[in-house]
Amino acid sequence: MVFRPIRLLMVVSAAAALCAAAATVSAAAPAPTTATVSASGSGVPAVWDAGRGVPRVVSAWARAWNGGDPQALGALFTADGTYTDEAVGVTFRGRGEIAGWKARADTLIDHVHVTVRTARVQGDRVTVQAVYSGHLKGAPRPFAVAMTTVLGLDRGHCRIVFDQDHYSLAEVLSQSGLPADWTPPAA
Repeated sequence: MVFRPIRLLMVVSAAAALCAAAATVSAAAPAPTTATVSASGSGVPAVWDAGRGVPRVVSAWARAWNGGDPQALGALFTADGTYTDEAVGVTFRGRGEIAGWKARADTLIDHVHVTVRTARVQGDRVTVQAVYSGHLKGAPRPFAVAMTTVLGLDRGHCRIVFDQDHYSLAEVLSQSGLPADWTPPAA
């Protein structure tokens, strides 16, 4: 992988802006069309996971990342849905490609785990603040980094139209004890 400082700066800036926006909105009273919830919320509508206080699709998304079935992640998307990993700079289209990305992640990272901290819903978009963790195979140490994910949902809020993951690849590599120019082995 080629290290691109300008792209990294843009990704980190975008993630910081998303974090700042979410913190600002969480601190203020939400607008009538906005719901700000934490993982311990209650009294939620039917499309929400009442036990976690987040939309059901967010809970299912985290379970799919934490599970071992790549098809479970792909199945959460619309047929033409997209998944973008902004840190790595890749986009996948359709359920098959998205499931393939999850399968690739599982071959490179032991114990991939996403822990949802908060979810902010506005219309058909959900901004998820989470911790992304795991252990890159061959790395001396595991990693656990902040991640902001923006999910675009279909009208029924049952399927994901797009997923944009924002986290610091530099931080993942640093915590893992790997050099900044490390690239994964070829598939």
